[in-house]
Amino acid sequence: MSSAAAVHDRAWLGRQYNNRALVPDHAQYFARWADASARARASLEGRLDLAYGDAPGERVDFFPASGGDGACMMFIHGGYWRSLDKNDFTFIAPPWVERGVSVAIVNYDLCPKVTIEEIVRQMLRASRWLWLRASELRVDRERLYVSGHSAGGHLVAMLLAALFPVFDPRLPKGLWKGGLAISGVYDLTPLPEVEFLQGDLRLDAESARRVSPAFLPPATGAPVMSCVGADESDEFRRQNALLGSRWRSAFAGDIAMPGKNHFSVVDGLADPASALFAGARRLMGA
Repeated sequence: MSSAAAVHDRAWLGRQYNNRALVPDHAQYFARWADASARARASLEGRLDLAYGDAPGERVDFFPASGGDGACMMFIHGGYWRSLDKNDFTFIAPPWVERGVSVAIVNYDLCPKVTIEEIVRQMLRASRWLWLRASELRVDRERLYVSGHSAGGHLVAMLLAALFPVFDPRLPKGLWKGGLAISGVYDLTPLPEVEFLQGDLRLDAESARRVSPAFLPPATGAPVMSCVGADESDEFRRQNALLGSRWRSAFAGDIAMPGKNHFSVVDGLADPASALFAGARRLMGA
């Protein structure tokens, strides 16, 4: 059992991790994201639903930049590994494409159809797809970055801990040149005690620890940045601080987002005036 689970009871943990209950107007965020994303897909040049693997969820939308230096950002959506879709997050692409950064927004199969471990493997396959097709997509293999929100933040950290040459000998150890993890969970060991999630996630102590990047070393020195909304729960703020403390060798800084909750924080990735957008630009050396 994790330290958080040992100190606090299940009711407390349930409240801390239930972001939808903590943000009563969360449905308005989802509706706005879907509307803005539909408009973005209508206006952007893009290649939609490209297969990066054989499973139904292994699809990616790719939006090429018209200029720039070949940089590409892969974005991984959240939803506690059990909900939401890449189509809800196209809205982040336009300001990046306008600034010369291509954007790949990936899907994955959802729990309980698959386990979190399988989702991690799917993200390895998505990473391989992008690296192997970099020339075809007109992106620079030396300018690949990954970002993600919530469950996607966790998956960003898992990718930066991944031993890519073990997964596929064709891949370099440093496939990703940097990662931005937003409002992620990096120690999953409290989650078996969170009742509203367990029916879908089906984690036990051993499997939760196995997919916890806080207990894994970063695979390379690629810079990792973190971010959490200042109005998020104590546990999400603890999780965010944990990544920085455990990954000091690769940690490139935390991005403060005052006044933001678990959902409003990700809006910053589509807002060129936000600290989150500026932090992501710094990560890419822009």
